[in-house]
Amino acid sequence: MFVDLPPPVHHVEPWGEPFDRRLATLRRGRPRIAYFYAEPDNSTFRYRVFNMIEAIDREWPDASAAYFTLADGEGLARVAETADILVICRARYSSLIGDLVARIRRRGARVLFDVDDLVFDTRYVELMLHTLAQPVNEPAWDWWFAYTARIGRTLALCDGAITTNAYLADRIRDVAPIDVRIVPNFMNPAQIAHSRSIMQAKRQSGFRRDHALHIGYFSGSPTHVHDFGVATASLADVLHRYPEVRLRMVGYLEVPPVLEPFAERLDRHAFTDYVNLQGLVGATEINIAPLQDNRFTNCKSELKFFEASAVGTVTCASPTYAFAQAIRSGENGYLARGYEWTDVLAQMVEDLIEGGQRYQEIAGRTFEEATAHYSGAGQIVSIRDAILRGDQA
Repeated sequence: MFVDLPPPVHHVEPWGEPFDRRLATLRRGRPRIAYFYAEPDNSTFRYRVFNMIEAIDREWPDASAAYFTLADGEGLARVAETADILVICRARYSSLIGDLVARIRRRGARVLFDVDDLVFDTRYVELMLHTLAQPVNEPAWDWWFAYTARIGRTLALCDGAITTNAYLADRIRDVAPIDVRIVPNFMNPAQIAHSRSIMQAKRQSGFRRDHALHIGYFSGSPTHVHDFGVATASLADVLHRYPEVRLRMVGYLEVPPVLEPFAERLDRHAFTDYVNLQGLVGATEINIAPLQDNRFTNCKSELKFFEASAVGTVTCASPTYAFAQAIRSGENGYLARGYEWTDVLAQMVEDLIEGGQRYQEIAGRTFEEATAHYSGAGQIVSIRDAILRGDQA
């Protein structure tokens, strides 16, 4: 584990402004970009709405942007009277959505759809259920078909779409004959600032470590059990071969039987806020991001890679579309097919045991690339392109 790192910081989720203040923010500039998301959360909302708004606020001074939710109720009519562009993010169709789109269309404003997962095409419901380890029963079929169909209906109302990568963009084009633009997920300033302080401390200490070497899995919800399973046998092999290795797991994922013999070397951590999670990742030598290989997982973004990169932690990931596009194996991280996990992890462990010179070179390279590219400043050109679509600001 890396040591001499900054302590946790006080962090409060930065969304929660009252409606009138958000509406006033929207009225401040031109174009006026209103984002709609059902209810703020720490996942899709943060990446696809909040981070976009912060980037626009900092990097596009003439424009204004604000978010609105189901809880804003009748106030959404005032949003429809104000916005030049409405971006609906991963929202299930309802009469409220239909009315909001109709109102803003009467003013000639553009309506865009933003989505970060393959959750709009009912042909993939069965694949989703199996990939996410969901129960396969009548209530599950009813819920997931309704969820997916309603999101698909919202997509069908929109003039264009925004998504995270080209593979998912093609899946949108399969169901909707609209223009699709790409804006990858990226980090916000608070996350980057804390990440930079962690990397600075690692560099100042010469990447100093204690006696233990940690491999970290930071996607520990029950829906990732099959993804984690891609690497568990290899993790057991590495734990058996190298007694100094420990496995760090964040979340509530059950320990699979193959790892039970190493229970005393498994470190469990509860979920934490996204800023302080960077500290936990930064203290970990090897970040793993195993994924199954199917159409659903190939739509996933590379965020587990770039968030680890921002704290100088090197990633080994499955070569799904986004990871394969982002990672140059052996240069800014590592890719491992199912049968390669043991060898690649062993290579990374042995490099660290022998002093970690190659590790530090990769960590430095991937840090510089990630903090430049996966930031609001790094993506503002893509954001403007996705919003304006050739129009002048």
